[in-house]
Amino acid sequence: MLTRIVGGRLIDPTTGRDEIGDLWIEDGRIIAPPARAADREYDAHGAIVLAGAIDIHSHIAGANVNTARLLLPELHDGGMFGAVPPGEWIGRLFAAMGYTTVVEPAISPHVALQAQRELAAIPFIDKAILSVLGNDDFTLRLIRAGENSALADYAARTLGAAGGLGLKAINPGGAVAFRENARSFSLDDEVPGFGLSSRAIMRALQGAVAALGIAHPLHLHANNLGLPGNVETALATIAAAEGERLHLAHLQFYAYGAEGPRKFSSAAARLAEAVNAAPNISVDVGQVMFGQTVTISSDVLRQFGARSQASPRKFAITEAEGNGGGIVPYRYRRKNFFNAVQFAAGLELFLLIHDPWRIFFTTDHPNGAPFTAYPDLFALLMDRDLRARWIAELPEDAIAMTTIASITREYDWREIAIMTRAAPARLLGLRDRGHLAPGARADIAVYRPQADRAAMFRNAELVFKDGRLILRRGEVVERHFGRALRVAPGFNRAIEPRLAAYYEDVFGVPVHAFDVPEAAIIRANRPAFENVPCRT
Repeated sequence: MLTRIVGGRLIDPTTGRDEIGDLWIEDGRIIAPPARAADREYDAHGAIVLAGAIDIHSHIAGANVNTARLLLPELHDGGMFGAVPPGEWIGRLFAAMGYTTVVEPAISPHVALQAQRELAAIPFIDKAILSVLGNDDFTLRLIRAGENSALADYAARTLGAAGGLGLKAINPGGAVAFRENARSFSLDDEVPGFGLSSRAIMRALQGAVAALGIAHPLHLHANNLGLPGNVETALATIAAAEGERLHLAHLQFYAYGAEGPRKFSSAAARLAEAVNAAPNISVDVGQVMFGQTVTISSDVLRQFGARSQASPRKFAITEAEGNGGGIVPYRYRRKNFFNAVQFAAGLELFLLIHDPWRIFFTTDHPNGAPFTAYPDLFALLMDRDLRARWIAELPEDAIAMTTIASITREYDWREIAIMTRAAPARLLGLRDRGHLAPGARADIAVYRPQADRAAMFRNAELVFKDGRLILRRGEVVERHFGRALRVAPGFNRAIEPRLAAYYEDVFGVPVHAFDVPEAAIIRANRPAFENVPCRT
């Protein structure tokens, strides 16, 4: 069927397009204007037409998410605005906002099968996972032995077997140190029993990603998350990358100084300056918004340390080979000094980092806030007067520890389109989306401008997935399932017998027991995975 979206303002930073015009769709793709009439037309006069949005970091599946659901059933009552909604509502709520691709950023290879099956059950959106390495014994043994080629082969084998789109490292070495009763672990601390530092693990995994030609750089959850003064860790980590590509996750949680009478302050301005000066670094923010949520992380060391702050007063800590995890519910309060500083620090990063191609829109769902808070955050970034009204409700002594009140920048539509569409597609190597050029996948969001920007972003006027209209103003038109995205880099098969021997010796099961078979997630006779090409 030939479809025409008529008369909208088409904003596509990838091609430099910003004009009033028509968009043509056929067979799930955007096409050049044809010489025939459309079978169906949609009126977009006065509306904004963007590619479907891409979220690079939201925890929507896997063992830790399921533990949170079990621990906190009160936070997913029917799914509407809970911190851990069920899969059906995850897909619907993301799509209603104009999102058509979402990445679950932290899946251990040993639980990839369950996670992929959960993701396959989420309608409306395409999904992907990042595979976690950096605390498992096999990785650390290879790094200790200096076997860089074998490490790359192991990473490639892991990505192919788990269906990963990229590699994630979480407080590298920290989980191992936690098993040996360490309660802190920094960039140059030594991993017990291995003689390695977190820095060395990070650099080795960066090298593996580069050797494999994976588009997405190593996705790093750094050391010392959430601690006063941890900006020093973030700055040291940027320097430790030595000019090589690195993505720093949820940077807001590392933007803290230790100034002032409470020894807690925003250091976001200093951190933003460092990011601006380092073109090899990309970041997502992990913005804090106010309200009830739950923190979900495989950084078991930090989650164990945060358990005393649980609200309500219950938590779950698991320790396992590789990472383990922690589930700690938390309520961010407007009148809480520390929470107000966190909120301001995230906004400072958004507004002080200059290049929208290197900063990504996240709340680290659900850690900083549920993804359902995105519409309010978009509005805050686009409207300094609204921002000022929010800031006026916060404790004065907290705002005094930040620079947020002095910042007048407002995001425009082009910057929103870069940060949530064009840049994520480039970062992840997704050449078929994030833009509106002929040949692109017809994932499209149409927004009808209104005074209440949050309401506009909460329910897009029209959302198309693969050229099919799936939602109109938040209401389902067609229940459509997306696909799973992965990379499948080649590797030397000599790593297979080594892995097989390791698994038999350590776990007593074959390594293939943890692989994700194609048949496990196949839907509608479509291939289970869509392979994203690596650089050659």
